[in-house]
Amino acid sequence: MSERYSFPAYPNGWFRVAYGHELEIGDVAPLHYFGQDLVLFRDEAGEAHVLDAHCRHLGAHLGYGGEVEGEGIRCPFHAWKWNGEGVCTDIPYAKRIPAGARIRAWPTVEKNGLVMVHHHATGAPPGYEIPDLPQVGADGWTPFEIRRWKVRSRWLDMNENAVDQVHFHYVHGAVTTPETRVEQDGHILRCQSRMKLRTPRGDAQGGIDTTDFGPGFQTVDLTGIIETLMVNTSTPIDEDYTDVSFAYTINAEGNEEKARGVGTAIVRDLEKQFEEDRPIWENKKYFDNPMLCDGDGNFGVYRRWMSQFFSDESGP
Repeated sequence: MSERYSFPAYPNGWFRVAYGHELEIGDVAPLHYFGQDLVLFRDEAGEAHVLDAHCRHLGAHLGYGGEVEGEGIRCPFHAWKWNGEGVCTDIPYAKRIPAGARIRAWPTVEKNGLVMVHHHATGAPPGYEIPDLPQVGADGWTPFEIRRWKVRSRWLDMNENAVDQVHFHYVHGAVTTPETRVEQDGHILRCQSRMKLRTPRGDAQGGIDTTDFGPGFQTVDLTGIIETLMVNTSTPIDEDYTDVSFAYTINAEGNEEKARGVGTAIVRDLEKQFEEDRPIWENKKYFDNPMLCDGDGNFGVYRRWMSQFFSDESGP
């Protein structure tokens, strides 16, 4: 267990491993998430699949030289073919396929332009679904503008910012401490904040509605200047690092040129806020029982919510 964290690095839930536009038919990509080597490929039917990376024959990494064929992937070493369920379906030089010739296949879905896999410490099936977001691809909404960071921190610690109402003032320059309401509904956590923001055109009232669907998929609706949706995803790379990505889409209906200009400024400000938080995240220590005061946010609700995504097998 890490000296910085008392909770495991790999929670149970859905996590992004790629954006759909990054993976064309026939593409193969090596991945490293959850401390493991994986391979991602899109078969000739257009379906995305994620398998453990190493061929069960003699251990070649399928992400380096593996080739898509039909609905499976051929190993670059001895041409064993594995389908999207991780079953060996062909060995060109063998009379029969060995019993139990399987590689772990990760439950995979493609929604909202993201390829996501389900991780569970015990291998249990998904207990919830990722929702379809009506804004993504809708008329008037801009294509995703994507940003990515590799951060030396764990997302469930970083994400505590959503309920930390005071930091918006001292770290990000909100004119006032926001009024924040937090509520839990099973695997969903909703956090609504209302605050006064400084803008080049003066102070403005703004709203941030954050909704977490498990530990790896978050939507942030911003109102007050222009309607903006952020889709925030985070995937543990290993015990220390997290792959964090923000994808922005803006409602440009009615005045696309103005919306794009204002939207660019919003995205730039959100990136600035991320970089303001980053040195804190990368150097802080997580306390199970922090010394809180009466002006702090509702950390208790957040921590009770996050605890459901760990099982005994996740770690101490």
